[in-house]
Amino acid sequence: MNIGFIGVGNMAKAIIEGLIKSNSFNSKNIIVHSRNKKSYEQFAKRNNITVVDSNIEVVKKSEFIFIAVTPSVVKNVLLEIREHLVPNKVLISIVSGLKLDRLEELTDYNQPILRTLPNINSSINEGLTVYKSNDNLSGKMKENSLNILSSFGDIIELPEDKFEISGILGGCTPAYAYLFIDSLSRMGVKYGLNKNQATKIAAKAILGSSKMVLESNKNPYSLIDDVCSPGGDTIKGLLSMEENGFKKSINNGIDSIIKDK
Repeated sequence: MNIGFIGVGNMAKAIIEGLIKSNSFNSKNIIVHSRNKKSYEQFAKRNNITVVDSNIEVVKKSEFIFIAVTPSVVKNVLLEIREHLVPNKVLISIVSGLKLDRLEELTDYNQPILRTLPNINSSINEGLTVYKSNDNLSGKMKENSLNILSSFGDIIELPEDKFEISGILGGCTPAYAYLFIDSLSRMGVKYGLNKNQATKIAAKAILGSSKMVLESNKNPYSLIDDVCSPGGDTIKGLLSMEENGFKKSINNGIDSIIKDK
């Protein structure tokens, strides 16, 4: 099974790293091409993946083709490769905002297509990928496609009208989590820890808390109550954060993205 990538930016690199770390795929069967070869040449050598000379060569040599280019060039890329796509190949798009009907229009209405929104945590096999396929993708071909996505994290099928908010929650949240961890660790430094100690403590606390949300049968607010002892440090800090706009700043941040769409 050959898996191709047209475009080798940060998200494509994260997926490739996840595929290799899953031990489900031979790195030499991952075939890549992008315009700026210098930007991924060392990455390709380090991961022992196959670099080819054109987008068309990626398509010819792959059964599953990830389209991982920017929205500004995706039309030209798809028009370039459309004659070489056949119904026994699966097109997997990670291009934000590009719907299935438009993908079909730019390729072929008989083409099996999987629209996806992965996130950067795919690189450590902890990704979350939202997906929706067209009617042409079915049976074993669909099963194999979803196995590829599952190899680098969890997957959720959603209708396309839920992709925008899902992409924000799944794709943007890692940056917000990094900001929260960094803010906590800097306060640890302020009160005597070194940065590495403080960062590890904060990151592990958030990792464990995320697992509690996913694995317990309690909602996040119930878990908050479990941590907050009467008159304790946690409730004092929590109320102070809320008084200073903690939740409001999160709400405003998400709203600002939606309003700009």
